Amino acid sequence: MALRDLYLFLLVCLLAGSLTVAGSVLGHAMGQTGLFVGAVIGGFAGVGLAVLLATRIGFLPPANLPSALIGGCAGFIVAAIIAVNSLWTPIIPLASIALTGVGALLGKAIGQRRAARGK
Repeated sequence: MALRDLYLFLLVCLLAGSLTVAGSVLGHAMGQTGLFVGAVIGGFAGVGLAVLLATRIGFLPPANLPSALIGGCAGFIVAAIIAVNSLWTPIIPLASIALTGVGALLGKAIGQRRAARGK
C-alpha cells in the first residue's frame, strides 16, 4: 500500500466521521429521526468532500474519483448499519467508520483495474 493510499484512507475516515458527528448534532434539534438523517447526510457529504479534496491534493487520480466516491459511500452505508446496531458501546461505531476509508480504497483499486483493462 502506497503512502498516498494511507493518506486517502485517513482523510476519508476523518472527514466522514467528523461530518457524521456534526450532522447528527445539527439534526438532533429535530428529534431522534433528525439525528439519524443528519448523521447520514453528514457522512455522505464527508465522503464526497474527502474524495474531492484527495483528488485536488493529489492523493487520488482524477480518473478514480467516481469509483472511490462510490466505494466510500458503500463503506459508509455498511458502517452506518453496524453503528446503529451497536449503539450501546462507543468503540464499535467509532471503529466502523474505518469501513468508509476501506470502501474508498477498494473503489480506487477497482477504478484503476478498469482503467488498465481499457487501455
